[in-house]
Amino acid sequence: MRGELALVDEPTTQTEPPDFDGFWADTLAEARRHPLDVTVEPRETGLAVIDVFDVTFRGFGGTRIHAWLRVPRGAAAPLPGLVQFFGYGNGRGHALRDLRWAAAGYAHLVVDARGQGHGDTDDDHADGGPSAGGFLTRGIRSPYEYYYRRVYADAVRAVEALRSLDVVDPARVGAVGASQGGGIALAIAGLVPDLAVAIVQAPFLCELDRAAQLSDEHPYALLTQHFADRRLDTATALDTLRYFDGVNHAKRATAPALLSTGLRDGIAPPASVLPAFTAYAGPKQVVLWPYNGHEAGGDLDEENALEFAAAHLAPRRLTAGRPSA
Repeated sequence: MRGELALVDEPTTQTEPPDFDGFWADTLAEARRHPLDVTVEPRETGLAVIDVFDVTFRGFGGTRIHAWLRVPRGAAAPLPGLVQFFGYGNGRGHALRDLRWAAAGYAHLVVDARGQGHGDTDDDHADGGPSAGGFLTRGIRSPYEYYYRRVYADAVRAVEALRSLDVVDPARVGAVGASQGGGIALAIAGLVPDLAVAIVQAPFLCELDRAAQLSDEHPYALLTQHFADRRLDTATALDTLRYFDGVNHAKRATAPALLSTGLRDGIAPPASVLPAFTAYAGPKQVVLWPYNGHEAGGDLDEENALEFAAAHLAPRRLTAGRPSA
């Protein structure tokens, strides 16, 4: 493992609401009232060894969520799988973006965070779209209305959608992500009790009661401005954030996890990230990069991630068919 392996003991200032588990059980039950309704359509890319598919499924509220599925051509079914979301303001991107996991033998589902990126999700206008202000503060007066309630539920549904494909081994599905994607991966680890692995780099959405004090950078600056503009709403907003904090989800996570952060990160400061690493309940390895910022270990983190995933998911390399819903 490259980088500085560490034992992290950073206490949290975050507390959890007494109805945390009930809130999320009700949220996921509400999301599951809608059938997954997974669609899988081939996308021509010109690639010789990786197949790319345009995938949709029903997320929270029945909203159709879009994703790319990339699988190694000719690899043995069933494949291990990974669900990934990207950083704040980014969706699934171009069909050829990030081929690393498929090249390594995984079914890689890259999912839109609704309203972010290129706006592929059907209810972008309902969510306000990228021009409607910050996602981080949208609906923050109530956990039932908060933007990330829908995103976290979509993420759990993404795991279910990937597991439903005949090319995927449902017992070998994990989550991977950095920044916002890392925060979502932590939430998946806490909300999906039988997740196979979690790979989390420089996670956003952790220690949210302190994050606005710790970072002057976007997107946490949105919280700072919100609290400054709405002084009397601060306590209500902070209470909402407790349901979405990576610390509280990490307490419930049992999947083997690889976690990393740069100790000079100004976007997701280590003092917000390390309490989540400390709280993580499952077996974990934590890699610290003392002189790096939000990029953390960069390509070396990616090498570590491939090594860690292979150790826990054991991708195979024989002949396979195409996925179907």
